[in-house]
Amino acid sequence: MPSPSSANTTVSSFQVWPFSARWFLVLGAISACSSVVFSAAFAHLPVFAGGVPTAVQTALSQQQFHSLGLLFTGLALRVFGASRWLQSAGWLMLVGLVLFSFNLYARHVLGWDALRALVPWGGAAWILAWLVLAMGLAQGGGKANRQA
Repeated sequence: MPSPSSANTTVSSFQVWPFSARWFLVLGAISACSSVVFSAAFAHLPVFAGGVPTAVQTALSQQQFHSLGLLFTGLALRVFGASRWLQSAGWLMLVGLVLFSFNLYARHVLGWDALRALVPWGGAAWILAWLVLAMGLAQGGGKANRQA
């Protein structure tokens, strides 16, 4: 059984994590959760009685994959420290989620087609996010790693 002092060490060590690391971890977990909720809901919505459209299935799988990317980005920020490259990668993944996945959900579930032209920009944001993440990892992250 862990001692009370070891529990305090665990809590306090999480508090020294960069804010952006915690932010992307939380958003990644919420996004993963919502992708499961959407998947279940879409399987039962009357609008999809004839089957879930391929575009919506793609949006779901991409949301799930990039939720993991957000979690990975949060962990990378924890390991390497604050880095503009890593933070930019996380924000680009979030932009991709909104412009690609949520845009497709709105189009197929709500019939809202006003921002259809932004879907490819969401895909481009994801591509750029992975390249920027690679740059951040190649540089070893932020100041904390450079001091070592």
